[in-house]
Amino acid sequence: MAPRAPEDVLRATKEPDFQQDRARKSYLALIEAATRLFEKHGYDATGTPEIAQAAGVSVGTFYRYFDDKHEVYLEVARRMMLTAYAETIEHLTPQRFVGKARKETIALAIDHLFEHVLGRPQLMRSFSEMALRDPAVGELRSAFDAISIERMAGLITAVTTREVVPDPLATAHVIYGACMECAYGVAFGRHAVDAPRAKLALAALVERALFD
Repeated sequence: MAPRAPEDVLRATKEPDFQQDRARKSYLALIEAATRLFEKHGYDATGTPEIAQAAGVSVGTFYRYFDDKHEVYLEVARRMMLTAYAETIEHLTPQRFVGKARKETIALAIDHLFEHVLGRPQLMRSFSEMALRDPAVGELRSAFDAISIERMAGLITAVTTREVVPDPLATAHVIYGACMECAYGVAFGRHAVDAPRAKLALAALVERALFD
């Protein structure tokens, strides 16, 4: 079987076509409850009965929408990654990098990235760890990375010259990796600097890489 396109992986969902608002509310309550429990206890220590109880529904209702906790975990991860993409990359356009606006645009995108990671560090850690041991989560993470880097490479191509950035795709890989490592490093306590200093240094690094 041929690998799925990253867009298909990230946007795939089993969300039902709800006929009743009550059913949709139950479904979303399960996702919200699962998000809180996976964040607090991790994947292994969270069970379907606990998710159903926290959502205020029966275990039978849980299984009406999800086969098991793995499936709801994937949906939680997928939604978080789509939110991260929308908040940090999707709305970056060449027009926002004209003149002095580029500094503000870079800083704002980095702010959003740090807010997303630092807002739920334990859940982000769980996703990172699960991506290494679970093929389905790993596929989601790879799809998110691929789409983000492709979009970033296109943006770099549009806003810089080849004299400054000869290889936009390679540069996108490096900048993306630096941004993600910096945000996760701060969130997980791997770096000695705090978030404000890290964000300032990272924004300056990105601007020099693209425009100096």
